Amino acid sequence: MRKAADSLGEFEQLVLTGVLLLGEHAYGLAMHAKISEFAAPRNVRLGAVYMTLDRLKDKGLLRSWMSDPTPERGGRSKRYYELTARGARALKQSTTTAKRISDAVDKLRGLGKWKLDRI
Repeated sequence: MRKAADSLGEFEQLVLTGVLLLGEHAYGLAMHAKISEFAAPRNVRLGAVYMTLDRLKDKGLLRSWMSDPTPERGGRSKRYYELTARGARALKQSTTTAKRISDAVDKLRGLGKWKLDRI
């Protein structure tokens, strides 16, 4: 089954959330650090972050630009990221769905019908 273009996987949701939280400081290494906080204890590879950033750009959910070179970085630039309007809508939809699922699980637990705790 093929996913819709704006449908998000768990890691894509983490990356978009990281971009949103970091705001004007959303660049590769900062993204990796922020996502690692969310995903703990799971090990997050820097390459996975960059691949996901590229995929989200290809989907039109992020845009990026290069900063001016700086002496502190040996004359190199940083690539910064921000959500597009489409990316913000996709993240909102994804978090709304996650909230509904969480609420349903809480309701099942309250009714004593949640069976996964026994597995």
